[in-house]
Amino acid sequence: MYDFVTQWGPLWGTLASVGQIVGFMVVLLLSLAFLLLMDRKVWAAVQMRKGPNTVGAFGLLQSFADFLKFVLKEIIVPAGADRPLFLLAPLLTFIFAFITWAVIPVAPGWVISDLNVGILYIFAISSLGVYGIIIGGWASNSKYPFLGSLRSAAQMVSYEVSIGFILVTILLMAGTMNLSTLVEAQAGGFWNWHVLSFDMLPWPAFVITIPMFVIFFISALAETNRPPFDLPEAESELVAGYQVEYSSTPYLLFMIGEYLNIVLMCALMTVLFLGGWHAPFDIAPFTWIPPVFWFAIKVVFLFFMFAMVKALVPRYRYDQLMRLGWKIFLPTSLAAVFVMGAIVVYTRNAALGG
Repeated sequence: MYDFVTQWGPLWGTLASVGQIVGFMVVLLLSLAFLLLMDRKVWAAVQMRKGPNTVGAFGLLQSFADFLKFVLKEIIVPAGADRPLFLLAPLLTFIFAFITWAVIPVAPGWVISDLNVGILYIFAISSLGVYGIIIGGWASNSKYPFLGSLRSAAQMVSYEVSIGFILVTILLMAGTMNLSTLVEAQAGGFWNWHVLSFDMLPWPAFVITIPMFVIFFISALAETNRPPFDLPEAESELVAGYQVEYSSTPYLLFMIGEYLNIVLMCALMTVLFLGGWHAPFDIAPFTWIPPVFWFAIKVVFLFFMFAMVKALVPRYRYDQLMRLGWKIFLPTSLAAVFVMGAIVVYTRNAALGG
């Protein structure tokens, strides 16, 4: 926003900034509609059925029909619920999921706010997202949603710790918390992407970064309550969890917030590990494709992997979920921080002749 204001003045600069934000939101929501359809289609294909295919060509308008249905349905608030908090909870989830995208760069210069502490911003906002779920479960005045919200809070906090250590590992290697700078450092071909990083001394960093990428992917599944970690919504135990009392637009806001977080995790993995908007080869014809399309291709591929896990992997028990997060992922990611820190210090001292 500051750049627009300095170039075009307070009035037109502010209008340009608002237009940029609104345009980004519209593109993100439209992309989300088709990604949701893709999620359903992949699940259907694995189960050898067609999935949505009657609303529009090949079912392409199914998400918009579902949106219209949710908007037109009556909003029902349980008699014993805390009405203000009951309606505020899905709105909080939706807003926090959206504003986290402000620091995600999708192409050179294509970012709402190019913060130097972009990683800290994502940490701060994503950590607030759990409040919407807790408030929604508590305000419903029902034991099942409340238990589902507590499960979700415990699950998200547990796996956020591992994700945080993984981010520290990447930040140690990149030396910056600015996401645009972090992507620019991965230019030149796929061998420079952080998931491989062949140029790290004294030995290739992919020994650390590939396991960290896998742990980040699995932790992202748990962080966003995706199968096989959808324990807050375990139908056999909690009757759809914290969302059980919600219907119509409030339920839609919860669902959009959840999918926004899923796509955000895909975008974060793209930025941190897979070179962001950079092509796998820095030669023609790869460089002819606009950078934003490379970013989109990587995000869609990772979302496809999310969908395949949902269709193929059986659900964990809750004790297995917690054991995986605290006894395996946390020690592994913490060890990666120490090892990467030692490598960076050794490399820096060697470069300085120390």
